[in-house]
Amino acid sequence: NFNNANFLGNGSFGSTYKGNLVDGTIVAVKILNLLFEGASKSFDIECTVMRQIRNRNLVKVITSCASRDFNALVLQYMPLGSLEVCLHSGGHHLNLFERLDIMIDVACALEYLHH
Repeated sequence: NFNNANFLGNGSFGSTYKGNLVDGTIVAVKILNLLFEGASKSFDIECTVMRQIRNRNLVKVITSCASRDFNALVLQYMPLGSLEVCLHSGGHHLNLFERLDIMIDVACALEYLHH
């Protein structure tokens, strides 16, 4: 159900919701807002790139759905939320070693994407 109870956040071209697959797997479903100019092209590129990604520091694409009126990416669900939430949430302060681990993981992910 794409309702407020399952809403996770907004991105550049759409909204993300928490969902469940038939087997019980919890996923994040990124729904593309087709009203944005260039949204369909962005979705096609994201699908092509994300399907090829196999890196422990990047969210996995499980599948995608595309039709004339509806485009969605089904992604691995991250229970702790986005990196932004982890870095900027007021409830938990990261120590130096946690910050260094995150920086190294981000650098490794960027290196992977660059090559």
